[in-house]
Amino acid sequence: MKGLLYSMLSLTGLLMLPGPLSAGAPSDSIPADERLNIRHDCTIYDSIIASWRETNMNDAFENFTQDYINLDTANYIEAVTPFTDAEYQARLRGIVSPIRLPYNQIVRKHLVAYVTTHRALTRRMLGQSQYYFPLVERELEKAGLPLELKFLPVIESALQPTATSPSGAVGLWQFMLNTGRQYGLEISSMIDQRRDPVASTRAACAYLKDLYKIYGDWTLAIASYNYGPGNVNKALKRAGSNATTYWDIYPYLPTATRDYIPAFVGLTYAYHYYKDHHIQPYTPSLPLATDTVTIKHNLHLEQVAATLGIPMELLQALNPQYKQDIIPAAVRTYPLVLPQREISRFLEQEQAIYDKDSIYLTDHLSTAGESKQPVPAVAQTTSYKVRKGDTLGAIAAKHRVTTAQLMKWNGLKSANRLQIGQTLKITRP
Repeated sequence: MKGLLYSMLSLTGLLMLPGPLSAGAPSDSIPADERLNIRHDCTIYDSIIASWRETNMNDAFENFTQDYINLDTANYIEAVTPFTDAEYQARLRGIVSPIRLPYNQIVRKHLVAYVTTHRALTRRMLGQSQYYFPLVERELEKAGLPLELKFLPVIESALQPTATSPSGAVGLWQFMLNTGRQYGLEISSMIDQRRDPVASTRAACAYLKDLYKIYGDWTLAIASYNYGPGNVNKALKRAGSNATTYWDIYPYLPTATRDYIPAFVGLTYAYHYYKDHHIQPYTPSLPLATDTVTIKHNLHLEQVAATLGIPMELLQALNPQYKQDIIPAAVRTYPLVLPQREISRFLEQEQAIYDKDSIYLTDHLSTAGESKQPVPAVAQTTSYKVRKGDTLGAIAAKHRVTTAQLMKWNGLKSANRLQIGQTLKITRP
């Protein structure tokens, strides 16, 4: 994490380099050692910065997995804790859940880490959970599943909806492409519902239900979610007919999956008892009061940002499933999540927002549902009488045509030979 913070500070410093002291100074008067080394235009820099941020997000996700889930319990030096094993065990028993929350020395190492040496990460989880857990719990409750399953996306993605693993798993619930599509998620060049917190949670609920039907045991179902049911079956086979608990197959699982259940139990404990360990949640980065509007036409998020004055970064964070920042609603409707206080303003200015499609969408979309092909129109000719102070360039700009067009339409050989009172023909479609 230190490296990530250092790189962010370094890049911030680079981007905030001061410009020339005199904006109007001619380039040849600036000493060579003070000139900016500008190698690209701004659009290329935007692309570079976007890639850098995505890489940092994925690096942060990998750091989270290594620091928070895959604890090296074999060489782990436990932090000092004021509570005894009996107290931890009693507290876990106090959490009433259909999912067993066992306590042993492996679980203890994870549990203690989350409330001592790794408390900063617990604070982050508690802060982000204020936004994501209500969304997840609502879908779990609808599906009739234990609400404690809400801790799985913490383990899977650190509650980052755009998290992408090296193997290609994406989103809060880390669905692979084929599994995501199998459970009804739309994945295309424009949209990836694996990154949609609500849609992906519905798919995860269906998947977890299927896994529970196979095993009839939530511990094995949770392990299967991470490792795959086929691999869990192999571990059961290797453990033999005497295997009766998760800990009987524990030695036959890979390290990441071994830690999955202890991490789940530890997170459940930290969430319920963080106050007893004097842990203060971070402030959530997203607004806690949001609502959804239905989009019926193609829409670029910039249309909403420009009209309502909502930061583009916030719209992207609330709607991470739109990969190109475009809602492709030419044929079917899609949801748009907004801060609650912006819902009425959106509805009041909805038409004005849609009317900006020619500004933001022309270069992005050409669909059968909403063709962007030009429609032939009848040309119209108007006239303009030259006034004192007019220039051909100013007249062209005022009528949204080019200087070359004005010269062609009026047989002008020079753009600098206008006469006051002269009549110019202007042709527009």
